[in-house]
Amino acid sequence: MTDHEWPVAAFDPVRRLRVVAATIRGASIRETILAMPLPSVWAVAADFEGELPHWLFPDIRLVRVAATSEPDRLVVRAVGYSGLRARFDVVLRPGWCLMQSRFLVGGMAAVEEDGETRFALLGGLRGPLRPLAPTVRPISAHISDRALSRLTQRVEQSRS
Repeated sequence: MTDHEWPVAAFDPVRRLRVVAATIRGASIRETILAMPLPSVWAVAADFEGELPHWLFPDIRLVRVAATSEPDRLVVRAVGYSGLRARFDVVLRPGWCLMQSRFLVGGMAAVEEDGETRFALLGGLRGPLRPLAPTVRPISAHISDRALSRLTQRVEQSRS
């Protein structure tokens, strides 16, 4: 038997999130370029308890994070002003976050490009809501675009 080296395709976090989005029926992935360095952007984006309620979705009132036995895994509980509650299993690494609850899947990824940051945001439905995904995709895209705008504002404020 011959020992062959198999090719390896290494994707940056944003490309990896695009692949994840392509596997989720009806998922929305939106991207933006922020004229700020990656550490500044990721410090705001990955601050679940302090910043996430301000930029991700207007209904989020409170987010609590619990660590697990694995360093890059978290359990996140979100409570909305409307009373909705969700528990998310989260994988969080520098420039990469993937989270899922019983009904939702979300993610964010960031890479540095020429001193700026490309940031991607993923949203989709899971479980019994999944058949609705193609119908709500335009709404999800609009919500994500607004979230990216709020994220940009929060990052700019944090640098002031």
